[in-house]
Amino acid sequence: MSASNRIHGLIQVYTGDGKGKTTAALGQVVRILGHGLKVLFVQFVKGNSFTGEFLFAQKVENLDFWQFGRDCIYSSGIRENIIECYVCGECFIGKEGPTDKDLEVVRGGWQKVLNNFNKYDLLVLDEISLAIYYGIIKEEEVIDFLNKKPEYLEVILTGRYMPESIKEKADLVTEMKEIKHPYQKGIKARWGIDY
Repeated sequence: MSASNRIHGLIQVYTGDGKGKTTAALGQVVRILGHGLKVLFVQFVKGNSFTGEFLFAQKVENLDFWQFGRDCIYSSGIRENIIECYVCGECFIGKEGPTDKDLEVVRGGWQKVLNNFNKYDLLVLDEISLAIYYGIIKEEEVIDFLNKKPEYLEVILTGRYMPESIKEKADLVTEMKEIKHPYQKGIKARWGIDY
């Protein structure tokens, strides 16, 4: 089966302050892979090579998984469940904002996506809104891409602070709202469940 058999690719957005944005996108990935279609899953701003989704992608056909962000300096120990992720913040752009290296990596990743997206049936732009929020990728560039995307291409955009212009352009917008979260009880992110 190929993209040409699909009727029309839509634009989906998963945003909000609640957990589950990346997880929802991954559910769509599983569904489309089940039908033998091709997926490009791109994570911006984060580059954790210990997450379940990163490890899963190494074992699955028709799924390319790219990360353009900081990796955790303890990823090998976390990946093997020797130590747990204790949210040190090394793998995230914090309040200090992006470094020159962050800009180079994320901008280079965005360019790579623009040069290669047409080989896929589903494109997931995970945490793209954070790249926009930090000023690394311009909102107008993303809107321009969405306006020019091939008709067959399904696009999923995730992340907090999703710009209104992208939500307006989307065919489906889901806002994850945090009502209750385990960290409120002091439960840290869990290996195999949260990463």
